Amino acid sequence: MAKVTRTSSRKSDHIRINLEEDVRSKTNTGLERYSFEHQALSELNLDEVDLSIQVLGKTLKAPLLISSMTGGTKEATTLNLRLAEGAQAAGIAMGLGSQRAAIEDAALAPTFQVRKVAPDILLFANLGAVQLNYGYSAAECQRAVDMVEADALMLHLNALQEAVQPEGDVNWSGLLKKIEAVCKALAVPVVVKEVGYGISGQAARQLARAGVAAIDVAGAGGTSWTQVEMHRAESESQRRLAAAFADWGIPTAESIRQVSAAAPKLPVFASGGIRSGVDIAKSIALGASLGGMASPYLKAADQSAAMVAQTIAEVSRELQVCMFAAGAGDIAALQATELVQYS
Repeated sequence: MAKVTRTSSRKSDHIRINLEEDVRSKTNTGLERYSFEHQALSELNLDEVDLSIQVLGKTLKAPLLISSMTGGTKEATTLNLRLAEGAQAAGIAMGLGSQRAAIEDAALAPTFQVRKVAPDILLFANLGAVQLNYGYSAAECQRAVDMVEADALMLHLNALQEAVQPEGDVNWSGLLKKIEAVCKALAVPVVVKEVGYGISGQAARQLARAGVAAIDVAGAGGTSWTQVEMHRAESESQRRLAAAFADWGIPTAESIRQVSAAAPKLPVFASGGIRSGVDIAKSIALGASLGGMASPYLKAADQSAAMVAQTIAEVSRELQVCMFAAGAGDIAALQATELVQYS
């Protein structure tokens, strides 16, 4: 039970630190280097610009993802329900935080269960991939999916975060074969995501061969989990180790480019420092299918479900106006739109 208590306590720390501290990566996303060519005569009706897209067999009203954040604590229950209400109303996708705590203590499962307020959304269960090296198998992955009635499973890669945690899980050897086994065993799609340091073309090719259904790049430029761990550090030595990686990672834009080229048949989810509908539009033009955000939605959920809905509506409208001004009437047209790149 002590191990479960540490897991739950760590989740509470993560929520508090993300809400109270500046934990943004010192690396830019790279999206600022790209612009759309303005189309003064777009020949479009703004209100008819179509944001809908099909992802993993589900139709979304907009290519937006509430990125995986939280669960396993009392405050996470409220946050997840507010996030899910917003996702349901807007017809967008949502990822849950790591369910490891609830796998280890079934009493924590309700902190992740949101189907009662979001019966129709594209919902992602979530476990740390490294747990496959610490006793987990496809059985635990299936339990995570069943626990929340998820449409797919996200396995997150957080090697650097684990490396700077004093309690981190640092044996990552042979993990790819275990991911492949999970992909073969589960009836639902398996998505692999980073947590803020990007996925390279090499890793994307490996994951594609392993059978993953999509890749969430979660590039550098957003929340830096080494900075989060810096605020959790219990000694100056731990703090200095975490601080040394403040600018580590592949910028989000570069990671989208690499993954799209290396695994062209896989949907790419763009996340990592995305803060607006314009950022999402750029990401889609670079090769992504969805744009995920975490921190803006978390801060909104800390206030109310209505604020989550307002945030989603604002991001959706920014995306729609961007598409209108760029002359893209739907997502397929946006994916085919050339961006102007600045050095």
